[in-house]
Amino acid sequence: MTESIHVSNRAAKSRAETPAPRSRKRAGNGASRPDAGDLDIGLDALAGHAGYAVRRFQIWIFQDFIRTLAAVDIRPTQYSVMTVIGANPGLSQMAVAKRLGIERARLVHLLDSLEHRDLVSRVRSATDRRSHALHLTARGRTALAQFRRLAAEHERHVAEKIGKENREKLLQILSAFT
Repeated sequence: MTESIHVSNRAAKSRAETPAPRSRKRAGNGASRPDAGDLDIGLDALAGHAGYAVRRFQIWIFQDFIRTLAAVDIRPTQYSVMTVIGANPGLSQMAVAKRLGIERARLVHLLDSLEHRDLVSRVRSATDRRSHALHLTARGRTALAQFRRLAAEHERHVAEKIGKENREKLLQILSAFT
């Protein structure tokens, strides 16, 4: 397994978070982490907007996912693409892009990256020479199994944050959008 997935130096660090600095710091996705003084700033109507709450939760979710899977250097969208390809070998790039709501040009770049890491392969379609069928490589199948174990750890973090029953309710509510 040593050759199949390279562990970055970031993996050596524990999952424990360091205390937040007193000044505002970029969270890595365009959002700022609030410092203690920011909690005194009222949100007014934002506190009642579902979109605002969902976006803040999404930021937390992505940060935890990225931190939890840092050792294998996989991002949420890469994991989603590999999971869909693994469950549906032979799908076209267009089908994956549509199902996951990813812009085609962005998916091409993402697939280039996964192909460069020998996790995904594109095979010219036998029925449409303009299209490619997507498959996980042997290395990709092994890696996805490891990614899934780490993603399950991430889901445990979500359950710890909001409660197991609330996580289940949230998934049920959000299923209307998947």
